This record gives sequence, C-alpha cells and structure tokens, in this order.
Amino acid sequence: MGILAAAGFYATRGASGNSACVAARQTAERLKPLAIGEVAAMQIVDPAPAPNLVFFADGGTARKLTDFKGKTVLVNIWATWCIPCRQEMPALDKLAGDLDPSKFEVVPINVDQRNPDKPRAFLQEIGVKHLDYFYDQSVNVFQDLKASTKVEGLPVSMLIGADGCALGVINGPADWASQDATLLVKAALPR
Repeated sequence: MGILAAAGFYATRGASGNSACVAARQTAERLKPLAIGEVAAMQIVDPAPAPNLVFFADGGTARKLTDFKGKTVLVNIWATWCIPCRQEMPALDKLAGDLDPSKFEVVPINVDQRNPDKPRAFLQEIGVKHLDYFYDQSVNVFQDLKASTKVEGLPVSMLIGADGCALGVINGPADWASQDATLLVKAALPR
C-alpha cells in the first residue's frame, strides 16, 4: 500500500517537480523552430517556474516577476556601461510597442550600481515610449537568474510564458525589432 501511495504522489507531482509548467512544454516546442536568424542564440529550455526576481520600479516600489503573471514577459537585464545593452534598447522598445500590452510586456531591469539618474536619462535620450524603468542596484536579479539558468553576462534576456514558466534564455544582444524576434515572441503569447 505504501508503494502505491508513493507512486500516486510521484504521478501527481511530476518527475521534475515542475508540474506547474506541463502546459508550457507545448509552447516551448512551438518556439524551438522559431529560434533562428536574429534570435538564433535563444536557448529554448525545458519549462520550469521562472525565478521570482525582485527589483524596483521607478519611484522605488518593489516589484516581482509574479506581478506580471498572465502576460508573456521578456525580462532583459542591462546596464548603461554595456554597449550591446544600449544598442538593443530601441529594438526592445519597438517590440513592446508592436505587441498587445495586455498580453506581452518587456521588463528591462537596469543593474547599474551608481548614479540611478544615468539609466533614466539614457532611456529619455533615446526616446523610449513603451518601456517602463526598472532597476536593481544590488545586482541580485542577475545573480538570481545566473543561479537558475546558464547566464554568462550582459545583456541577458529570459522569455517567460503567461503562466510564469521560463521558456528560453538568450545571452547577448538580439535585434528584438526583427521579424524573427516578433514571430518567436508571438508564438509564446497566451492563446
């Protein structure tokens, strides 16, 4: 009887403990053939709950990734001293503007450790219209992301489904305004 009970527990919890992300596996399978061209570096992962990163909105309000549940989210960790980060920001802004904000959001989290006005000024300078300003001067978001997946440096982006499950990670910049990126992200949107 004990073996049957244990087997039943195993079956309901799942082999990996990621039962919350079972449905996300279909989404990940849809994404695999779309990780090409400008987003070929996107590593589609076996879906698992995304780390619940804690960061701050402009004005100092604490935010968590779970605040965005129900939307597909592209988390982008960047810094003003990172030239590729700066170069991809206009494309992230365009991607955010091109897609339905009720289904998708780009969450760019700045990790500059000094002068919090510098990243805000940079975003104003380049005319960002569709991105909110988020930050984490402690750089914990980068360390937490690094602990949960293979992260090598900045910029780094993680695609998270509306169910809160991580779908893919891309180390380095991407042309997020490209058709390749748009098709990839659209395939991850809630249906």
